[in-house]
Amino acid sequence: MTVLYAQQDHVVTLTINRPDAMNAIDPETHQALIEAWTRFRDDDSAWVAIFTGAGEKSFSAGADLKKMIPAAFGEGRRRSHHDPGLGGITRGLEIWKPMIAAINGHCLAGGMELALACDLRLAVPHATFGLPEVRWAIMPGAGSTQRLPRAIPLAKAMELILMARTLTAEEALRWGLINAVVTPADLLRTAREWADTICERGPLAVRAAKEATLRGLTMPLADGLRLEAFLSGTLRGTTDAVEGPKAFAEKRKPNFQAR
Repeated sequence: MTVLYAQQDHVVTLTINRPDAMNAIDPETHQALIEAWTRFRDDDSAWVAIFTGAGEKSFSAGADLKKMIPAAFGEGRRRSHHDPGLGGITRGLEIWKPMIAAINGHCLAGGMELALACDLRLAVPHATFGLPEVRWAIMPGAGSTQRLPRAIPLAKAMELILMARTLTAEEALRWGLINAVVTPADLLRTAREWADTICERGPLAVRAAKEATLRGLTMPLADGLRLEAFLSGTLRGTTDAVEGPKAFAEKRKPNFQAR
């Protein structure tokens, strides 16, 4: 299987399982990722996802050039703006549940675009980050021209996109592209700790807060505030919104149901 899907409690771990190919995305893996992310989105028992690659060398080197590029960029062929994007999460599939990228090595081209589509990013010290597409007369086309300038300063984003620069893990941390650098032995453990922490929060509130934040980035402030007020209001009638303050008053851990 090119994508492994495992769930423990409310946490799902998705693993690209092509270590011998730098976890590059071929058509089979692309389809498997779409199916896995759709499954995560639609499963009420799944609250947080951890996304990683198999092995110790690569999170993902992006599209498998031998298998994906000829089909996508052949003569006379244009990509439709309705396509689902690389791996399902770079375009078109809205997932308001939190997603954590556990970056275990090279995070390049489409692999970096997959990581950018996640909400939190952890990386090992030997991880590298880059968008080399322009070297080969193609351009990053799975979201990074839009997401990267929203994640780091514009000048630095343009350096990576236009010059095909590569960042080390420490540089990525310094520029705010990732949240933390951890040892390989601690990568999945730390990602799981972060996922468990999120699961202790109100799941519906977490999803609403993510939606308000990401959708608000493209809105004028007044519209963003209206969206925030609307989403905040929808939480008030939920079971969890009753349970949270009650647990606080009773000085106990809340028992959230995502309802």
